[in-house]
Amino acid sequence: MGAKPERIFLSSPHMGSAEQLFINDAFDTNWIAPVGPHLTKFEEEVAAYSGTKGAVAVTSGTAAIHLALRALGIGPGDVVFCSSFTFVASANPILYQGAKPVFIDSEPESWNMSPKALKRAFEEAEKNGELPKAIIAVNLYGQSANYEELKKICEPYQVPIVEDAAESLGATYKGKASGTFGEFGIFSFNGNKIITTSNGGMIVSDDTDALQKIRFWSTQAKDPAKHYQHSETGYNYRLSNVLAGIGRGQLMVLDDRVEARRRIFNRYQEAFSGLRGIQFMPETQHGRSTRWLTALTLDPSVITAPPEKIIDALDVQNIETRRLWKPMHRQPLYAHCDYYPHDEQTSVCDELFACGLCLPSGSNLTAAQQNRVIDALLPFFVQR
Repeated sequence: MGAKPERIFLSSPHMGSAEQLFINDAFDTNWIAPVGPHLTKFEEEVAAYSGTKGAVAVTSGTAAIHLALRALGIGPGDVVFCSSFTFVASANPILYQGAKPVFIDSEPESWNMSPKALKRAFEEAEKNGELPKAIIAVNLYGQSANYEELKKICEPYQVPIVEDAAESLGATYKGKASGTFGEFGIFSFNGNKIITTSNGGMIVSDDTDALQKIRFWSTQAKDPAKHYQHSETGYNYRLSNVLAGIGRGQLMVLDDRVEARRRIFNRYQEAFSGLRGIQFMPETQHGRSTRWLTALTLDPSVITAPPEKIIDALDVQNIETRRLWKPMHRQPLYAHCDYYPHDEQTSVCDELFACGLCLPSGSNLTAAQQNRVIDALLPFFVQR
């Protein structure tokens, strides 16, 4: 038997040429500690890119959401509405604060939070005297949610939005940068994201006072004293100067990475055009997606192989593919929580999970590698 072909990953890190220069500078100047000039610059550069007044770099997108919820005063017993169709990191910080998650379905147009379901959730919450204290709206697979409609629903109740833009740095909604539509925007620089610091996240906002408080909490809430003094609970959440240097180099090539992923999406779409039973994640008219991952759904009446079988078959060929996110209201951890579907007949995120698939989409995916993926999928997609 011959050796297995090289592994094709779903979304592997893609380094540029400047990252090593910034890392070397951190070593040469001995700025290895959790703070330093690259950390300050990285925050300034992300704020400038997104068009916000400030940013705080932390250890993960999860830490960023946690700090945003604390800044909004979320505490034990409070209700937080959250997208159901997401990774668990969007919801877990609600539990960190002792609050109660209520999950909201997706809309078919964007796969993101359904304004229709959100409106119904607010109406019922108002009737029950238990309005939420915040909304966590997630931008899935590189595409912004429909914030104009979501904000119209939230604003009369004066309920703030935390925009989980972990997957959508570089996307736009009505010409404005992703991450800038809530009180706080959240980015992730995890290893599989469109740009990476190996591990890391960022909070952006126009509320500079709140960001200052978040920065204080992220460094163990150390009081301004000549000794170690602490009056509030803090966290070890600050990003390191070395990782911030990687982030600065990555940010320089962000727009190129977006274009590369969009080209990869277009190539998949072209390769499978004309085949029945395949629907790619739609791109809405109000925004431009990064196409962080190429995501599609398969009509089981046409393509009889379930996603799990396709994933296993491609894994044998050393190609990584994945299911779409399993909705939070279907997770054992959150099975007891309330959930509002898109309408009485349709739970959009359940349908997407049942028949959805993510394909290798890294910006460093070569044409030859993508051909391998396409060739491996075609036997399942071509109807006989």
